[in-house]
Amino acid sequence: MSTTFYDFNAKTLQGKEVSMEEFKGKTVLVVNTASQCGLTPQFEGLEKLYEKYKDQGLVVLGFPCNQFANQEPGDEKSISEGCVLNYGVSFPMFSKVDVNGNTAHPIYKYLKSKLGGILGSRIKWNFTKFLVDDKGRPVKRFAPITKPEDLEKDIVRLLEKRV
Repeated sequence: MSTTFYDFNAKTLQGKEVSMEEFKGKTVLVVNTASQCGLTPQFEGLEKLYEKYKDQGLVVLGFPCNQFANQEPGDEKSISEGCVLNYGVSFPMFSKVDVNGNTAHPIYKYLKSKLGGILGSRIKWNFTKFLVDDKGRPVKRFAPITKPEDLEKDIVRLLEKRV
């Protein structure tokens, strides 16, 4: 059987192990985040998308990562507080992960194998985004500079397919 997005687990910022199977039937947006990055204000746009479409089946999953210019140096508690206090993040946030190299989280190894970037599959920076359909298939990858609001038409298209 081929591997799907639902075959993976990740730990939340609170230390709870979560199976991606919990998001079966939903449109999932996976984002590697950082709280001290020039793109950090994207948290606000991601939260707006989540709030607007969560009842229609969208879930945003944030994966803090410190692999780019040390822009996520904090521990789980400080990351959690920063996301909530500064940006009102209510979507699921996971423990800090690596997205590149041998220590990359299995979810990121999988997503990169399915959707390589323009310059290979390596993730170039914080706020790279992956859109996964309601069947667990990665369908689109977005560059870090792509603003969350620019993903809306792709998200809506996938949400409409669910009905």
